[in-house]
Amino acid sequence: MSPTRCVVREEMSHAVGSPRPQKLPDPVTPRSHIDPKQVRAVLGAQKLDGWLCFDFHGVNPIAQRVIEFDGMVTRRVFVWYPADGKPRAIVHRIDRGAIAAFDGEIDEYTTWEELHRKLEPLVKGQRIAMEISLEDAVPYLDRVPAGVIQLLERMGATVASSATLVTRFASRWSDTERHEHGRSAEAIARIARDTLSRVVQQVGKAREYEVQQEVLDAMAEAGLQTDDPPIVAFAAHAANPHYAPRPDTSATLGENEVVLLDLWGRPSATSVWADQTWMAFAGNRPPAEVQQVWEATRDARDAVIDRLRRAHERGEPLTGAVLDDVARQLLTERGYGAAFVHRTGHSIDIELHGSGPHLDNFETRDERELLPGVGFSVEPGVYLPGRFGVRSEVNVVLADDGPEVTPEEPQRELILPA
Repeated sequence: MSPTRCVVREEMSHAVGSPRPQKLPDPVTPRSHIDPKQVRAVLGAQKLDGWLCFDFHGVNPIAQRVIEFDGMVTRRVFVWYPADGKPRAIVHRIDRGAIAAFDGEIDEYTTWEELHRKLEPLVKGQRIAMEISLEDAVPYLDRVPAGVIQLLERMGATVASSATLVTRFASRWSDTERHEHGRSAEAIARIARDTLSRVVQQVGKAREYEVQQEVLDAMAEAGLQTDDPPIVAFAAHAANPHYAPRPDTSATLGENEVVLLDLWGRPSATSVWADQTWMAFAGNRPPAEVQQVWEATRDARDAVIDRLRRAHERGEPLTGAVLDDVARQLLTERGYGAAFVHRTGHSIDIELHGSGPHLDNFETRDERELLPGVGFSVEPGVYLPGRFGVRSEVNVVLADDGPEVTPEEPQRELILPA
């Protein structure tokens, strides 16, 4: 669970028990071509006239995943994928070079009046999909500014959510991304195990901030980059899901304290992320409560994965909301439901907190279907303020042959001193 960044309902889902969805086209990678025929098929099924992708200074990371940008786009850009006809882009003349590889018609503008004149006939009377979520129900879908929606509605468009399109064409991993993610996940797991095995033997010496810097060095040596430093939290600090150690406030590890390490990385800016949380205890025998909390958290994680596997075997569609309920129910039965204060998992793509379906029926109600090719974290946690916290996090991508979990060997027991 990395810290949530500032930049980061018409969602459509199949009812449980409906036929298993057909195999989807090969997933796309950043800056890759999207077959308009595939988009048209989805638009037709949803009775939409087109998908209008909008971006301005990166405000919509989904557009960055869909449109073939090759360089910086500094002005407003609209790309239209119609249910009938050829794709069309409306881009400022200054930014023409950044979309030169676009496989469709490119229309330039310079003034705002010219932009409006070119945009209005494109959308007037059309039912269009855009990155919105009614009443901000799923913020990771709500990427288009309200003013843009007002403009399009004044021009005569009816705007609907592009939720299903986003899942199919922006959130799914390519084979290359899956491979890179797997390598990153195993490297992160190795770093986490090595770090925690060493730290729990340094009672009275290890400090959170210094351990964090050691992890950053190990990640760099492994060829991994990150956007924020990892979370290293001892004892009561682990009860803060987004604790950030600082040089002046960093705690020193005490005897019989819980240790939490959350780290995430990828090999390049066009790779999908690997994101894991590992737990240790600086003592030979964890107290009964610590052990019980660990087992409840681990079992909640595994219950979600088991539910995914059973759904795959039965051809049963699932939503992120359903899987969030699975983890929350188990923790509630173990007596820790009130201490589980965040969603079970987040979408992962080239954004660490991606735009695809989240495992969430708590912070939001994410009823988008989990389609083949999407990836996400599974990370239940129990937080007891002033005392300690426990979280266990793995990643999952929905492969054709079932859920693929990373790392290959998830943590089963607390890491203890040798």
